[in-house]
Amino acid sequence: MTPDTSAPTSPAPKARKAADKSARTRSREFALQALYQFLVGRNDAGDIDAFTRDLAGFHKADSVHYDALLHGCVAQADALDALIVPKLDRPMAEVSPIERAVMWIGAYEFQHCLDVPWRVVLNECIELAKSFGGTDGHKYVNGVMHKLAEQLRPAEVAANAQQPRGARKRPEDDPA
Repeated sequence: MTPDTSAPTSPAPKARKAADKSARTRSREFALQALYQFLVGRNDAGDIDAFTRDLAGFHKADSVHYDALLHGCVAQADALDALIVPKLDRPMAEVSPIERAVMWIGAYEFQHCLDVPWRVVLNECIELAKSFGGTDGHKYVNGVMHKLAEQLRPAEVAANAQQPRGARKRPEDDPA
């Protein structure tokens, strides 16, 4: 007797292909790599910037957004840490440089990129942590970034919470 193969099966979730990434998503990825070099290698931001712009695929990134993220996060590193540290359950020294850089990006975008909805910022940070961070780093980033969103974008978060579950705009619907 042969097994019944007529039952529908749900497809496995697919990883985001490089061709599917927006220019802003790419800019966040390059900014994350550059911030990692800044945190770990203690390299000069100008040198990191020049190196990163020569990487394959950079031409497909939103270079203006990349500039804002890299140079804004470096210039405001202490202020970003001051926002993030109270939301942590451990000392910053125990947070990986990848997760720290992702949280810098998110905190910076919450404050300075008001054209990007908070849910998009949150989702992009989670995706960066999944792609570049440790096994469960994205869960930690999610918790910290959600608390930051409530602090830095309270009206937007509250408005989203008021909407019925099915009416909420999904992050992937936004072109950021």
